[in-house]
Amino acid sequence: MVESSVAALDCVFHALSDATRRAILRDVTLEAKTVGEIAEPYSMSLAAVSKHLQVLERAELIRREKKGNYRMVRLNADALRAAQAWLTYYETFWTGRLDALQSYLEAAGTPGEDVRNGNSGDESAEG
Repeated sequence: MVESSVAALDCVFHALSDATRRAILRDVTLEAKTVGEIAEPYSMSLAAVSKHLQVLERAELIRREKKGNYRMVRLNADALRAAQAWLTYYETFWTGRLDALQSYLEAAGTPGEDVRNGNSGDESAEG
């Protein structure tokens, strides 16, 4: 069970790693679309779009439904929950680091101070 959830999470992140696939997900968020409608804004063949859709489908990020003579593609947002849970777990770590950085910068942030090199910016002290 754990291995299959890890594999599913890997599959989701792999699918999301491509900008075109992320854009396709955005396109099908509000309404189901045909492959032709999905392919329209991209300068790629229907076959290339279909390959992207296969990756998204393997990750269960989309669902294809038959509607008359058409196969409609729709977002399956449930598949994003595992990725969101994984990211949420690590969010506490980077939030703490960002808070610490903000505190440091606020404490060291007097005008003319260069905190990158440890210089105070006080030219008269260099003699």
